[in-house]
Amino acid sequence: MTAPIEFQQADIVRFQPVQISPLARRFTAGNAGIMTGPGTNSYVVGRDKLALIDPGPIDDEHIDAILNYCAGRLRWILVTHTHRDHSPAAKIIAEKTGAEVYGNIIESDGRQDDTFDPLCGFVHNDVFTTAEFNLRVLFTPGHVGNHLCYLLEEEKLLFTGDHIMQGSTVVIIPPAGDMKLYIESLQLLLNYPIAALAPAHGLLVLNPELEIKKLIKHRLLREAKVISALQRQPDSTPEALTPLAYDDTVPQLHSIAQYSLYAHLLKLQKENKAVEVDGKWRGINL
Repeated sequence: MTAPIEFQQADIVRFQPVQISPLARRFTAGNAGIMTGPGTNSYVVGRDKLALIDPGPIDDEHIDAILNYCAGRLRWILVTHTHRDHSPAAKIIAEKTGAEVYGNIIESDGRQDDTFDPLCGFVHNDVFTTAEFNLRVLFTPGHVGNHLCYLLEEEKLLFTGDHIMQGSTVVIIPPAGDMKLYIESLQLLLNYPIAALAPAHGLLVLNPELEIKKLIKHRLLREAKVISALQRQPDSTPEALTPLAYDDTVPQLHSIAQYSLYAHLLKLQKENKAVEVDGKWRGINL
């Protein structure tokens, strides 16, 4: 019987390699903020020939830390999605190392990295194979339509990008974001052998099945609150519905929560449970 992998629940440290498993190192950029938590995590996988997952934003100190650690060994750059805190450093690092860039592109919605130019993209269940490790590609749209997660099969470690964050819920911003697809993509992960989650923001998650089920439950409970808000205050704008559906969230965050509320409304519309007329929403068939 193969011994279980020992994961290292190490603190976030910026601009330094932090070992989280035998095959993976975490680097954290200096872009901490309300949407990025402690900063964007980039992960280096391998020993002799390395892959970099989510190179991060244009942050010279972060980029230099990755280049210094890889020291001529970087061969591949893989991106979970093209939001500007995840992929812009790919171009610079590829130019300096000759590493091949992989990931999916999407039509710009004003929030995408227009410099991202991959060698090719992936479809669900592709396996990126090297002499040292295998990364299974899981297509997980929802946070954004081109989102991918990468499962390091040797360690059952899932690099989740922004599909799952540690310590906070993911903001879904339509039209590139889709709440229905997001929940379905969470459910998809339950079909795979996952021992730990390595998110792009926050610490390792060492109870992945419990966390995934908790996130699904949270989204469905929020959907129930959106339905309740529609019933209490029909013919309302998303802005007016937000304080009702997010009454457990501090008002300072309501402008951000409104994005996800709108995504919930669009999900209900697809399921013939809500209708929008002239910017105002009403529940139907509830």
